[in-house]
Amino acid sequence: MPHSPFRIVAVLALAALFALAACGGTATTPVPSTCVAPCGPGDSGATALPSSGGSVALAPLTVGLGYIPSVQFAPFYLADQKGYYAAEGLDVTFQNAIDADLVPKVGSGQVDLGLSDGTSVIPAVSQGVPIRYLATIYGKFPSVAFAKASSGIEAAADLKGRKIGIPGKYGSSWVMLQALLGSAGLTPADVTIVEYPDFGQGAALAQGAVDAATGFVNNEPVQLELTGTKASVLTIDAITPLPGPGLIAGTQTIETKRAAIEGFVRTTLKAMNEIAATPSVGLEAAIAAVPELAGARDKQAAVLAATIAAWAPRGAAAGAPLTGAVDEAAWNASIEYLKTLGLVANAITTSDAIDPSFTAGP
Repeated sequence: MPHSPFRIVAVLALAALFALAACGGTATTPVPSTCVAPCGPGDSGATALPSSGGSVALAPLTVGLGYIPSVQFAPFYLADQKGYYAAEGLDVTFQNAIDADLVPKVGSGQVDLGLSDGTSVIPAVSQGVPIRYLATIYGKFPSVAFAKASSGIEAAADLKGRKIGIPGKYGSSWVMLQALLGSAGLTPADVTIVEYPDFGQGAALAQGAVDAATGFVNNEPVQLELTGTKASVLTIDAITPLPGPGLIAGTQTIETKRAAIEGFVRTTLKAMNEIAATPSVGLEAAIAAVPELAGARDKQAAVLAATIAAWAPRGAAAGAPLTGAVDEAAWNASIEYLKTLGLVANAITTSDAIDPSFTAGP
């Protein structure tokens, strides 16, 4: 399983990264659109504009996904392969980069759209990075703590005195862990933190080097269970509703490419709902986009199943449509919580960080 797309570095580095991105960001791997002309029906009836030569000219849209191509991005691959983006007049190119690189590049307009969660967006906006969160992809916060079920760790209080593996004291996993411990009246001083900068905490847990570890609900716990070891997973959704990863764009891009963004959001959500209803179509789309995934179909299917479960909003009825709606109350709560951790450099409001108009309906 590839590293999760939502790894981020220290929040205090974001302002510097933004400045660097404005001059030229780090290299990413472009994944060209597989459909370069209208080849399928869209929802909106939007059409591409003819060029001066009479041929169809598609509007370019660069979309930053996670660290490496993965089955977790199946909706984007499916919408592309079925021609949904092209039918909206879009020529979509995917790039892959870690979140810390992606956020400032979206803010500077080098990338039109990207995926990021509230623990990256809120600190970045508070430091002046001009981005907005537009549509929710993960209704549940995917960063979790997990352990072997045999460990007896079933709740946050059970972490007291235990060794916990974590990539480092930064990013979404560190925010999540502090919230989880705090819910049981604990602090990081009540546990032993073992850092794995190479993201090897899952392997360390499997080998018994630590009692618990941080990870992503659709990654490390899935891998553990595929080895035949049942996992105990601790989430924070009922404790501190941190906003999960969703689509972000720079404010200038929103102004200049609103129609394109609207089409992209609409058709991506269409593909998400199709995959939620029939996961196999998502698996096949991911394998078509990333052929090496075919070597571990069962593993990829398990990762996709966990991903689909994480898309559903907190408290949503089973099978409810995925609308991408932005939970403003959760964003309010998250801003207040991140303030307690010293991650909000300058005062902001929820309206400074989100633009819910892209999923507000007709």
